[in-house]
Amino acid sequence: MACPEMARPEGKVSLLPLCALWFTLALGFGPVRASEPADAVVRPPAVAGTFYPGDAKKLEGAVKGYLADALPPRGERPVALVAPHAGYLYSGQISADAFRQAMGYDYDVVVILGTNHTAAPFDSVSVFQGRGYGTPLGVAEVDQPVAKALLASGFTYRPEAHAAEHSEEVQVPFIQVAFPKARIVPAVVGTPSLAVAARFGQALARILKGRKALIVASSDLSHYPPYGEAVAADKAILQAMASLDPQALEAAVGRQMKPERPGLLTCACGEGAIFAAMVAAKAMGATKGTVVSYANSGDTILGERDRVVGYGAVSFTSGPGAPDTKALDRPPVPKGAILGEADKAYLLALARSTVERYLTTGTLPLPRPLSPILREPRGAFVTIKQRGGLRGCIGHMAEDTPLEVVVSRMALEAALNDRRFPPVAVEELPSLAYEISVLTPLAPVAGPGAVVVGRDGVVIRKGGRSAVFLPQVAPEQGWARDELLDHLCDKAGLPSDCWRRGCDLLTFQAVVFGEDKAGARRGGAK
Repeated sequence: MACPEMARPEGKVSLLPLCALWFTLALGFGPVRASEPADAVVRPPAVAGTFYPGDAKKLEGAVKGYLADALPPRGERPVALVAPHAGYLYSGQISADAFRQAMGYDYDVVVILGTNHTAAPFDSVSVFQGRGYGTPLGVAEVDQPVAKALLASGFTYRPEAHAAEHSEEVQVPFIQVAFPKARIVPAVVGTPSLAVAARFGQALARILKGRKALIVASSDLSHYPPYGEAVAADKAILQAMASLDPQALEAAVGRQMKPERPGLLTCACGEGAIFAAMVAAKAMGATKGTVVSYANSGDTILGERDRVVGYGAVSFTSGPGAPDTKALDRPPVPKGAILGEADKAYLLALARSTVERYLTTGTLPLPRPLSPILREPRGAFVTIKQRGGLRGCIGHMAEDTPLEVVVSRMALEAALNDRRFPPVAVEELPSLAYEISVLTPLAPVAGPGAVVVGRDGVVIRKGGRSAVFLPQVAPEQGWARDELLDHLCDKAGLPSDCWRRGCDLLTFQAVVFGEDKAGARRGGAK
């Protein structure tokens, strides 16, 4: 069995470090009745409720939400795409970026090239011969003439290769929403052999001649190096993909696997699927590869950066020009940069979208910065208010995570995990307003007299206990400095006058901006 992908059981969320979930044939399907013809079989969903929402309404909303946020098409009809196959919480937006490139064009068949995670390796390609693939959205019908023609071309059908294979299944809901009239042809590449993949790609191009066809190669990228190592390895692999040269990709994989990259198990777990898509796409007239987008699990709201999986969206078209890899560029944060009004508006929209998308679809948006400053590690608090009253407030003060990710995470924490309040319910969403406080670094002060009400946020630490108030709390409550410190001690579970002796006080400032009411933004202030 090849590499596991990242998924998360439906209905559960945690911001603790994640482990990938292993899925095997034990996910289980009952045996197909002997009397049922192969071409009448509907393959039931294996990973609904784990890799993607198991509820039809939530799943449709999730896919449509990702497609609405997707990068716009480049104006060239794709012949083939590369899309990731991890859980939607991690790779859903990058998948949507890929499929968005093909929306607006007429396709009558979509061939899904999956990779073999669950069956013993086999030196061929298994082409599904059943009637369709079931998802919570219904049954995606198989294009039987194409499937049978591939089988007649020397390939095989191994039911066990499809029964629990998620790399095909996670693409199907996107196809059902983006191309509702298209039929599908699911195929699992049994081994990452360039010779096998090339033979399949050539046969596929021949059989699809005259059809309005799209090929989707299902592949994630690096597993499981630290963040920086993943970015370097994934960039090299995506550049090779954009060359449309399978030999160049094979060589790039070899080069990346040779260095001792900590934790790197594979550069592309759908290598064979990508090879086959490249060969078929070139034979069908593709001349250009474009890297549409890239992220890894460390860029997501729930991901950690010490062990990541990479995701890329690539499009192969007949457009002129050199390979396009501009999506891999990451401008540095300029020195002395400050948050602009557009940055503040983006962060408020991201906080709201994070909570609303999770509660309504079980998925999350992918933070994508408008400007490099939003990638800078900063501390921040997110405060949720309801009709003027506090509904939740949680923050992260360490400067170890990009600001946009901190805001997303704290919005979700404030909505679900502030122990002073019950978790936010769906029906409350229209009544909520969001406020964000972006923090300066903590600085110790000599004593209480150094605290300035209205300017400073304050942290108190004593006897293993601590508490914090944001700069805006004291003015909002009408507290003078001594009252502020009394209440801070109370919050820490200490005597009210503990600040007068033997405690550590630290201050910070904040850029505060938010909404006066649900959706209505107000300006920032220090």
